[in-house]
Amino acid sequence: MRPPAHTRHPLLVWAWGLIRLDFVGVGFGALFFCLSLTPSLLPRDWLFQGLIGGTNAAIGYAIGVLVGKAVRRFVLRGRRWWPPPQRILTALKVATVATAIGASLLMLIPAAGWQRQVSALMGIEGPETPAYLRTLMVSVLVGGACVGASRVLLDAVKVLARMIIRRWHLHSEVAQFIGAGIVVVLLVMLVNGVLYRGFLAGASVVFQPQNSTTRDGVAQPTAPERSGSPTSFAPWDTLGFQGRNFVATGPDLDALVRVNGRPAKEPIRVYAGLQTADTDAARMDVVIRELDRTGAFDRQLLVIIPTTGTGWVNPVAARAIETMYNGDTALVGVQYSYLPSWISFLGDREKSIESGRMLIDAVHDRWQQLPPDRRPKLVLYGESLGSMAGQGAFGWLPDIAAMDFSAVLWVGPPHESPLWSGLVARRDPGTREVEPRYDNGRTVRFTQAPDADDIARIAEPRWDGTRVLFLQHASDPIIWWSPNLLFSRPDWLVEAPGADRTASMRWYPIVTFWQVSADMTNASGVPGGHGHNYGDSVLDGWAAVIAPDGWTAEDTERVRGSLEESRAVDGPEY
Repeated sequence: MRPPAHTRHPLLVWAWGLIRLDFVGVGFGALFFCLSLTPSLLPRDWLFQGLIGGTNAAIGYAIGVLVGKAVRRFVLRGRRWWPPPQRILTALKVATVATAIGASLLMLIPAAGWQRQVSALMGIEGPETPAYLRTLMVSVLVGGACVGASRVLLDAVKVLARMIIRRWHLHSEVAQFIGAGIVVVLLVMLVNGVLYRGFLAGASVVFQPQNSTTRDGVAQPTAPERSGSPTSFAPWDTLGFQGRNFVATGPDLDALVRVNGRPAKEPIRVYAGLQTADTDAARMDVVIRELDRTGAFDRQLLVIIPTTGTGWVNPVAARAIETMYNGDTALVGVQYSYLPSWISFLGDREKSIESGRMLIDAVHDRWQQLPPDRRPKLVLYGESLGSMAGQGAFGWLPDIAAMDFSAVLWVGPPHESPLWSGLVARRDPGTREVEPRYDNGRTVRFTQAPDADDIARIAEPRWDGTRVLFLQHASDPIIWWSPNLLFSRPDWLVEAPGADRTASMRWYPIVTFWQVSADMTNASGVPGGHGHNYGDSVLDGWAAVIAPDGWTAEDTERVRGSLEESRAVDGPEY
């Protein structure tokens, strides 16, 4: 079908070509859209689902176009009955469009039900079916934009091919191949060069100013036990937004006395921001000087905390361990980026790993210089990208024990985390990927961490020596996202589902990858105990790996109550 003859201006013809559809592509696009409506790890509202549905529909459309061309060229060409009469072709096209629209509309009804099912697992209200029907409109707009953009690229290939044919008189197929190669190379250079670098530069411009601000209600600490205080080697205005939050909040001596009912110590918090020194080595030097100045090596517990992208330290994790040990602790962290974790993960994850390795090595080397009977217990904590950063310091599990760590708590590790992925791949036969067991739990253990009872169950069997615990939710897309989802079904989608993942979730090539990718953007926006929000289950993790002598379940609940009261003081968890 063409535009009317009187409107065949070259620009109008080109615009019409952008919206002209291949009907095999329409069928595949509708299939991919319907599959994208199936549930994934986290609930999605109609707008978000529309974005994912449109993206998947465009991918399905492209696959359908390629399949249709291949079938017409290699299967149908030369057949006496192909092509059929025009009226039959028209009927097939009409039937394809009608079926695609009808199937897409009907699929939205169970889709809304699936989203309510996933929402119920997390204790929140799901979408109503009538409102969810708006998904189709958003998907059509998004899918149409994607198809239009691809048509522009194809037109660029055709223009280049015609130029090559005129200049060098090559065969049309050879010219199109060369033209396609040129467009692909230019596109890759544009994405990896201009767009990628521009995105990182733009992100730095956006997020760096926030690093210079301070959260309302946060004031410079006066206690010498805190970096940023008047006596500190790390000036207050160099610590960054997250560093200032870290050193200026948390329990003080009086608060600990009220919670624990006995004399306490002022907790030590040491931190260096990006502006504290010009180089990584200089920042590590400041950190060691701060640890010596504050008397950190005289405390019962020294906790190394590789941070997330912006330098964030989970305030619940910090307050929990300080309250458990009644302030006889020293916590240390270093900022390595202005960027949020997801940008740091995509843009320069090696930087986070290198920063974590430098922090661990610097503190451990100074700790090792002390007489063995005067050393505090050495503990490592990491959450999200901070977990990945901490794991990068060790070649394999025995290295942790060789460095004499008393305990390690890693929360929500990204799928690419080197140690976690290796342990999961080598897990004991018969154990699930969502809750694996390695070497029968002798050193390292994993828990889905939906509640305190589950963590206690994992920690209960005899556990001597260095204790390493991974807290991971079955619904956490940060853990389960991987490029392999494109074409490979993971074990966690073959095995019985974890505690807070719906059994209705299935793996579909390409589609599931984009579903979980979308889930990552809202990973921390769900209630505690689900997704990438670990809430106060970190407290139970601490109790499992490094509880003080004589610690009881009643003590854990007492501390949990104090954590609830302190949330407004410490600020948001994410």
